[in-house]
Amino acid sequence: MTEVTKESTNAKHGVPVWTQVIIWVFVVGLLALVAFGLRRAQNPMAAIGEPVPDFNLVFYEGYEYNGTTEMKLSDLQGKIVLINIWASWCKPCEQEAPDLQEAWQFYKDRGDVVFVGVDYVDTPAGANEYLTKFSISFPNAPDLKSNISSILNRQMGVPETYLIDREGILRNVKIGPFTSVDEIKSVIDSIE
Repeated sequence: MTEVTKESTNAKHGVPVWTQVIIWVFVVGLLALVAFGLRRAQNPMAAIGEPVPDFNLVFYEGYEYNGTTEMKLSDLQGKIVLINIWASWCKPCEQEAPDLQEAWQFYKDRGDVVFVGVDYVDTPAGANEYLTKFSISFPNAPDLKSNISSILNRQMGVPETYLIDREGILRNVKIGPFTSVDEIKSVIDSIE
């Protein structure tokens, strides 16, 4: 009776263990590739020279765009758009904040250049303190779930600034803080 039990056990395990491991590794790898592809398809990323995927902006109270509390990026087509991703906990963001505000003061009355701040994974209290501290007056929106920054951000950290031309094409990406108002103006003027 022990021989029969051994034979039926061996018949159940007819595929060698190493083959089973290879098959499972292949199946898990294939599922990971499919999941990665689906995630990228749901969350397209911006690329220089390509149209920026559209996204919604819901502005902080007091930092709306022309009185509008919510809009899509595509609503700004026809204008040059500077999107600055920042956070109140980011020290390099503090370095460039006064220069961004000064540059905004230079361009805002022209009407063809729009600055938009995107507050990356921050607290409302921290954001309000930051915006007040640097007297920021251009439109700003929170990005608590990193939906916007995952489209734009190259995952290098904050600050990052994106320049989009009048047709909605990404033309420039600045990783790290701007060092002067002249640098900001130079980047914007290169798009005109």
